[in-house]
Amino acid sequence: MKRFFKPLLAAAALAVLAGPLHAACYADYRARMDNPLRLHYGVIEVPQSACSVGAASSVVSSRLAAQGWTLVNVSSVFDDSGLASRRADAGEYYLRF
Repeated sequence: MKRFFKPLLAAAALAVLAGPLHAACYADYRARMDNPLRLHYGVIEVPQSACSVGAASSVVSSRLAAQGWTLVNVSSVFDDSGLASRRADAGEYYLRF
C-alpha cells in the first residue's frame, strides 16, 4: 500500500502546482472609435505576465490601436471562470482582438 501512496501524492502535488501555471488571463474593456463615434465593450485574452488592470491596459491598447480603436479603460482582469458571464455582453467583441 505504501508504494502506491508516494506516487499518488507526488501526482496530486504536481497537479496542484501546474494548475495556476496554465491559467488563462482575460480583461474586459471599453473602447471607442471617432468619426463617426462608435463604442464597444469587449473581452480579450492577455498574457499571464499582464494579468493586472495596469499591465493589461498597455497590451489591450496596442491590439485595439492596430484596428483603429482607442482604449477607454480596462474594467477588470479575470480567469476562465469569468468568461461565460461576459460573453453575451461582449457580443462580437468577445475574444475578437
